[in-house]
Amino acid sequence: MTSPRNVLFLMTDQHRVDTLGCYGNPEVRTPALDGLAAEGTRFDRFYTPTAICTPARASLFTGLHPFRHGMLVNPERNGGGRDEVAAGQPVMSEPLLAAGYNMGHVGKWHIGRERGPEFYGMDGEHLPGALNPFHHPSYQSWLKEHGHPPFAVERPVFGTAQNGTGRGHLIAGRLKQPAAATVETFLADRTLELLERYAGDFHRGDRPFVLSCHWYGPHLPYLIPDEFYDMYDPERVPLPESMAETFDGKPEVQRRYSEYWSADHFDADAWRGLIAAYWGYVSLIDAQVGRLLSALRELGLWDDTAVIFTADHGEFTGAHRLNDKGPAMYEDIYRIPGIVRVPGAPARTVDAFATLIDLNPTILDLAGLPPQDPCDGASLLPLIGGEPPKGRDSVVTEFHGHHFPYSQRMIRDHRHKLVFNPEGVHELYDLDSDPHELRNVYAVPAYAAVRRDMTARLYQELLRRGDPAYSWMSYMADIGEGRAPDVDGVADEVA
Repeated sequence: MTSPRNVLFLMTDQHRVDTLGCYGNPEVRTPALDGLAAEGTRFDRFYTPTAICTPARASLFTGLHPFRHGMLVNPERNGGGRDEVAAGQPVMSEPLLAAGYNMGHVGKWHIGRERGPEFYGMDGEHLPGALNPFHHPSYQSWLKEHGHPPFAVERPVFGTAQNGTGRGHLIAGRLKQPAAATVETFLADRTLELLERYAGDFHRGDRPFVLSCHWYGPHLPYLIPDEFYDMYDPERVPLPESMAETFDGKPEVQRRYSEYWSADHFDADAWRGLIAAYWGYVSLIDAQVGRLLSALRELGLWDDTAVIFTADHGEFTGAHRLNDKGPAMYEDIYRIPGIVRVPGAPARTVDAFATLIDLNPTILDLAGLPPQDPCDGASLLPLIGGEPPKGRDSVVTEFHGHHFPYSQRMIRDHRHKLVFNPEGVHELYDLDSDPHELRNVYAVPAYAAVRRDMTARLYQELLRRGDPAYSWMSYMADIGEGRAPDVDGVADEVA
């Protein structure tokens, strides 16, 4: 495997794994990303450290767990977390810029409220906020410059308000613009401008680059042109198996969150139409990915550039009778795409667990730089090179709230998942017999040994990390047996 000098980092927002052909969807057309996976490494157990934008993106940028960097929630709905990366914390841009890299960022930032990529010395404009910047001056100027029609939506699809009357959240709508006028194309154009400039610097003076393009989609609302809105026949869209969710034996917050998003307002046909629109949004972005990958080849950069594709987290889109993301640690929002194409590395699929945090030291490793100190991730290059996946037989994630404070921790291995909910019912799923996570077996006597083992393993990992959440587990009752979990021995072992 050769050591490339450049990195093109592509990221989407709220992107389900099962919308990509390379992850098994036979209907959705994603030729660019499927082609990237065919030439690279596809991680089948790739996870976000937390299923919400700002904390996940801050973990990628700092290489730290959310509880460590302290940006626990989105700034728009701040529940007490930091609004910006704290002074003195590691940021990925610092060592790359010090090593002489060109470094640019285009698109969604959403790490800090006020500080954008330019604050950290990167090329690029801060486009603030969580959703497509339809009214931002840069996009508006770009529309006028290219003679495109202005942003406008027709036939919007809304949920209902929680009280059953009135208008709820906007879920989808048709843009009265062609694909060439979308924010997705605008962001790809801006990325191409930087890529062409960086290619000149690389070929003339051997100055490498790390360039990121972060699209805001396919995050809801799905506002896309007719061409993509109608790309998929709703009748060919299968509904998620987990729409059979009853919430029996589950934390009550999940039922309340379903009501908040009025998921049951839509019948099966309406959900098929919304999922079809979501798929269309994925294909719209894939077309822009294809433009960037083609440009790498045309600019003579393909053999010198690693390409990484991922998302900050997934989306429910009706799964478990939920929408958006929130206080429910299901695979739909925690498992994400993870594709890394490194020149010279053979194509392969990796079954080991990995997370967004690992991409921080991976990018530095690609640049020939060591991980920063501290760093909670580990470079993925050994796995990409075919080395055994030591110590990657499980993943631990965290959540701190969205719309309201709500803390959770989760451990997931190849068969089981334990979700520790200090403010509600704990959850345990047997993913072999129940892959759609419909039956909580935490209190089932036959799973008592699994429950104890997973609880001890989660406690041990939280204690090792220094996550103060381990203290919950020192006194929370094991509801299956009516006693506190046996964690003292684990604490002694770790100490």
